[in-house]
Amino acid sequence: MVESFSLEQVDSFQRDGFLIVDEGLVSERGLELLRERYVPLFEGEYETGIRPDEVNWVAGRDPEDRTRQLCNAWKADDVIAAQVLSERTGRLAAQLASYRGVRILQDNVLWKPPGTKAIGFHQDSSYADYLVPPEMITCWISLHETQADAGPIEFVRGSHTWPKSPPERTQFHAPADWLAGPRAAAPEGVELETVPVVVKAGGGSFHHGLTWHGSAPNSSGTVARMALVSHFLPVEARFHETNVDVNYSRYRRRGDLSMDESFFPVVWTESGYRTPWLAELPDLG
Repeated sequence: MVESFSLEQVDSFQRDGFLIVDEGLVSERGLELLRERYVPLFEGEYETGIRPDEVNWVAGRDPEDRTRQLCNAWKADDVIAAQVLSERTGRLAAQLASYRGVRILQDNVLWKPPGTKAIGFHQDSSYADYLVPPEMITCWISLHETQADAGPIEFVRGSHTWPKSPPERTQFHAPADWLAGPRAAAPEGVELETVPVVVKAGGGSFHHGLTWHGSAPNSSGTVARMALVSHFLPVEARFHETNVDVNYSRYRRRGDLSMDESFFPVVWTESGYRTPWLAELPDLG
């Protein structure tokens, strides 16, 4: 299991805006337990009785060629919570971002069967103007061995050095041109270099909040890709005084800009502090 990164890996992250980790982010037992949760979750079976904050695909309601996505499924399922709120994952993210601690903003449970369409390329931090600071670092973990034609996450190398673009909301799911955003944002004369994350089961990647990323259609014909994502904020993050988000600003207490640990738990800090109730989650090994 990966416990820390080398100086070379940190330098690679800072240079490219992402770091690919071939394996060792999740145990074999953890992978098995996590895979078992996907079908029940997407069938609306929530272990805790709490619905995820966003349910972006429902059988019979949404087209079969869309990527299935849930946001903050950790609130619905303790096995999902055990991974996306992992102390080790938080520590690794903090090392790359040079944060003294991290808290979760949200998770994504992603399921991309063969034939599903693209996810438009975007910058995560473009959606964070309701936070101070408006930034994050993201960990993406594959629950299966990936291949380039199965629509894994892809990054535009070096794009974290480009300016922040406005958030894309209309062409996020199943766009015809999933690279339109970075193509328009690229500095003059810069050619896009996209890098797919091809890793073993339990491998994945970390990326900077400004790194352009998305995924092409799953054209493999056979591979159903499952991935689990943690979006981490610096531990001192707070809500913006005036900017709001249609979903997540509902957790802002009136007259208080701090982020409640019931909804944005502290996953790791250099002092050793961690939101106490996280100790109740199951051990994935």
